[in-house]
Amino acid sequence: MDFQKLANQRYSVRKYAAKQVLPEHIEHILETARKAPSAVNFQPYRIYVVTSEEKLNAVKACYHRTWIQQAPVIMVLVGLHAMAWKRGGDLKDYTDIDVAILSDHIMLQAAELGLGTCWVGNFDVEKLIETLQLKPNEEPVVMIPLGYPENEEVPVKKRKGLDEIVISL
Repeated sequence: MDFQKLANQRYSVRKYAAKQVLPEHIEHILETARKAPSAVNFQPYRIYVVTSEEKLNAVKACYHRTWIQQAPVIMVLVGLHAMAWKRGGDLKDYTDIDVAILSDHIMLQAAELGLGTCWVGNFDVEKLIETLQLKPNEEPVVMIPLGYPENEEVPVKKRKGLDEIVISL
């Protein structure tokens, strides 16, 4: 698929069809995610793939909006700060950046497969840590609901113009 077309096709899906995600699609997405670049290739993250009904309901309860209830799969991306590269000089921790790149690979691969996703960062962190029984060094960074969009029409995206975000020197 043409990358511009793929980037235009991806959007934040908040209505999912009552259809299970094929296991081979999940595997394909994870294989693509595994190839995401990270600072110094440290890969300071884990991906929790939540599909069992009991655990899925518990994870969904960590987010306050009801639309997430429709998602048949949720991926929780967890950062491992102790494993991350820290930039010399100011010691900037690249965990969140590496997780964001990983997320982008997941969301774009899902879109290519006809699946929808949504970046969810506003969740109850402590509840999610307890639900997934995360270790003290594991920080949940983002939840990504995954499923087939209920509506296949891609909404118009609202984005700033290049003149607002690009500075040519």
